[in-house]
Amino acid sequence: MSVHPAPPVSQISLYQDWLRSERGLVFDDYHALWRWSVTELPAFWQSIWDQQDLQSPTPHSAVLADARMPGARWFPGAQLNYAQRVLRHVAQADAAGVPAIISENELGELQQLSWPELQRQVASFALTLRGLGVQRGDRIAAYLPNIPQTVVAFLACCSIGAIWSVCAPDMGHPAVADRFKQITPRVLIAADGVHYAGRAQDRSAAVQALRTALPSVQQLVLLRTPFAASTIEAELSFDDAVARDDAATRGFTPEWLPFDHPLWIVYSSGTTGLPKPILHSHGGVMLVQAAHGLHHDMGASYSSNNLGERFHWYSSTGWVMWNGQVAGLLGGTTICLYDGSPSGTKESPDWGVLWRFAVRHRITVFGAGAAFYAGCMKAGLQLAGSGDLSGLRALGATGSPLSEEVQRWGSAQLAQAGRPEIWWNNISGGTDFCAAVIGGHRDLSQQPGRLQCRWLGCAVEAWNEAGQPVIDEVGELVITQPLPSMPLGFWGDAQHARYLSSYFDVYPGVWRHGDWLSIGQDGSCVIYGRSDATINRHGLRMGTSEIYAAVEALPEVLDSLVIDLECLGRDSWMALFVVLREGLVLDAALSARIQGAIKSALSPRFVPDAIQQAPEIPRTLSGKKQEVPIKKLFLGQPLDKVVNRDAMANAACLGWYQQQAAQHLAR
Repeated sequence: MSVHPAPPVSQISLYQDWLRSERGLVFDDYHALWRWSVTELPAFWQSIWDQQDLQSPTPHSAVLADARMPGARWFPGAQLNYAQRVLRHVAQADAAGVPAIISENELGELQQLSWPELQRQVASFALTLRGLGVQRGDRIAAYLPNIPQTVVAFLACCSIGAIWSVCAPDMGHPAVADRFKQITPRVLIAADGVHYAGRAQDRSAAVQALRTALPSVQQLVLLRTPFAASTIEAELSFDDAVARDDAATRGFTPEWLPFDHPLWIVYSSGTTGLPKPILHSHGGVMLVQAAHGLHHDMGASYSSNNLGERFHWYSSTGWVMWNGQVAGLLGGTTICLYDGSPSGTKESPDWGVLWRFAVRHRITVFGAGAAFYAGCMKAGLQLAGSGDLSGLRALGATGSPLSEEVQRWGSAQLAQAGRPEIWWNNISGGTDFCAAVIGGHRDLSQQPGRLQCRWLGCAVEAWNEAGQPVIDEVGELVITQPLPSMPLGFWGDAQHARYLSSYFDVYPGVWRHGDWLSIGQDGSCVIYGRSDATINRHGLRMGTSEIYAAVEALPEVLDSLVIDLECLGRDSWMALFVVLREGLVLDAALSARIQGAIKSALSPRFVPDAIQQAPEIPRTLSGKKQEVPIKKLFLGQPLDKVVNRDAMANAACLGWYQQQAAQHLAR
């Protein structure tokens, strides 16, 4: 087994050296640096712009022209383009012989894109989109898996100022249609099949259903795969879209766009209504990724400090960590994609899949959902059996809280596999602003089960019920100062009513994120799970309303309520309570039908762990389902502390839920 290399100089150390030499700023410790970054916003974000060498052909008139939240205006006058920042690395990366993308699927098929080939394919696809009539501001919807073609399509889209939006093919077409219908896409890019967990999965019928459900779509660009059961018609094949190699492709350059030009639309489900189509800007995403790259501690793979850096974060395209994985290209880092199941098949579970992938491709920074690491531990996986992991220098975890037990297990396993003293970059943030706000710092001490610090530029606090910041107490995670990657708004929400009600209804002018947070005296943090009723299955969020729509469409089901007990140190455990028509009893056949409805409408990920027949669904006098109080009840809080009986329409049913909660806690 090889000796692991010395770690590079940390990116935050390099940034602090720059602040000292270029700004004359010296800080006693990280907390002082963080405090400066959230109180002197223009100075901090200008320093990130300068130190990270963001380029604009026109000057900006201010860093923060309006500090209102929401409504902050950043860098007016500046022009940027996400694709331009990625492709600036082509010459240096190619000269160093490092690839842009390495990709593998569970069939063992390998794809590798050099930086010049990435540039050529992006140019070809961008010119194809222009040829189809796509203009700035048009929406491009993608139904694609985690493969290089998806990255190419995204970069091509944003290079010409179109707005990107992607959903994963493991999501049922009704849920995808609910998202895409809101944004009226002009072009649909789709794969007709995928391979997952040992099985070919035909998606041709889903693609046809989406085409029918989206009347705004004028062209379908189809990625044909060997996994489709039938052939469907399309205006253009993906292969043809990336085939050009001529003077036009060689001369193509991404368009300069205003700082706040929309980049993509991502979706985050709340507890009511359709999924929220969240709009982020080119400049906001790029600037925050530049700042947070200091914390992720990755550098350009061709640089002397980080030579050979390779970054993998296991994700589907339906999770915001796909966006985070692709963002590695912004800094010139080789990204390594895996398309397939991280745990083998149902018949032959194999939690070593991703670790062997990391060995084969000499990955240096490896990330996954916290549930993945817990799954490895519970399966009794021995990492030393995966091969030489000595080149791995950092592990990332997010999606749900990572417990102390799992982190200690992982560190011990990696020490046995030749990589002692591994750094864990446990992070927490959200799709909502496409960033982490709490996470790692390679030069700070680690405490298993805790996140090391609040990140630079992120004015995160824990507030109690009186709206006061607290230390060493659990409170609501709030952000008290604007962040450049906060949404431009929600697509179609012209008056921002839905945006305001989602994040600013409890504390006007302050972002309420919906997580329980505790901040220690030393600045380290613990996330305890969701403070609202949103379902979080290993990092993938789904609104309860979408589950109700699927379940209550069944004629047998009159009403339903779902809770997710994802919480620190516990696996996500999701319970569905159903009220059935008179005379019906919940049996195995009906349970299977309910599970099938959720699978087909949403995703297998959101099939509940338990389905129970209930006498009634508790509701307020105004008819609102009491999801959060029942969730708190099942987490062990006393009934009189979680619900006001006087505000309920059917308080008598609470006794039944209290009994079920007691039985659950006893187990």
